[in-house]
Amino acid sequence: MTDSFVTDAEILTPIELHRGACGCPLHGPHAGGHAPVRGRRLFTGLLLGAGAAAALPAWAREGVDVGGNSKFTKLVSAEQVEEAAVQNYSQLRQEATSKGALAPDSHPQMVRLRAIAERLIPYTYEWNPRAKGWKWEVSLIGSKQINAFCMPGGKIAFYTGILQQLQLSDDEVAMIMGHEMAHALREHARERMGKTAATQGVIGLGAALLGLGDLGRTVADAGGQLLTLKFSRDNETEADLVGMELAARAGYDPASGVTLWQKMMEANKGAPPQFLSTHPSSDTRIKEMQASLPKVAGLYQRAAKPARRFGPPAAG
Repeated sequence: MTDSFVTDAEILTPIELHRGACGCPLHGPHAGGHAPVRGRRLFTGLLLGAGAAAALPAWAREGVDVGGNSKFTKLVSAEQVEEAAVQNYSQLRQEATSKGALAPDSHPQMVRLRAIAERLIPYTYEWNPRAKGWKWEVSLIGSKQINAFCMPGGKIAFYTGILQQLQLSDDEVAMIMGHEMAHALREHARERMGKTAATQGVIGLGAALLGLGDLGRTVADAGGQLLTLKFSRDNETEADLVGMELAARAGYDPASGVTLWQKMMEANKGAPPQFLSTHPSSDTRIKEMQASLPKVAGLYQRAAKPARRFGPPAAG
């Protein structure tokens, strides 16, 4: 059986549920598109992992503190969001399959991604009890885009472009994966949907009361978008912190987040100023991560380290 697959496919199916929730460099205006690939459920080793997570030692709550989930998540049901994610992910896999752009399970980079995911997943349960029931999947798509994501319900995808162009180490892959998992665990898509629903409701009422009609709605919509900017930046900082903890507990060096975002900053030259961005600039992000490293350093030092290490694909 061959490990070869198309590595420069153009996938057109949009990842709506993730795009609306994240403004990070991977998914912001300079990301170059969104799309995943073929999924495979992560059953191997997860039952053992679940038991390990349930038996975490006394220092388990050492780490980051980002507070509770947003109240806006209450406006949209988790089941609806996760069901929509499953449908979206399935559509993407179908398109990728039709273009021969899915990495087979035996491909070295697919093996690598699944191995890293299996180490991180048991530590997700504390952050969201629903994660225990998610049918986690990892997909690798052959595309030159620098992209990766985790949709609600644990639907993960990486592009070959991000692994190859950035020449990511296992620790850096774990930091990206942890960050993307955090968006799903903290229900940022659900939060964004709830906030949008609430904002549109208020805008509709205000426009009607003022008699502004469609013009009033257009202006109010623009204001509503500005109101969401800090919200998205908060999501990004939160995902960075939770992702750092997940990686550290799984035995991956959280300090690699610094080198990761240095690479990302180089790949995303020309990003807009922080004030107009929906995410912290890479310089700001690096400083925040460096300041947070002491919170997870002990977790990493005590964590069991991966017995096997992988390398990135050959540079193109």
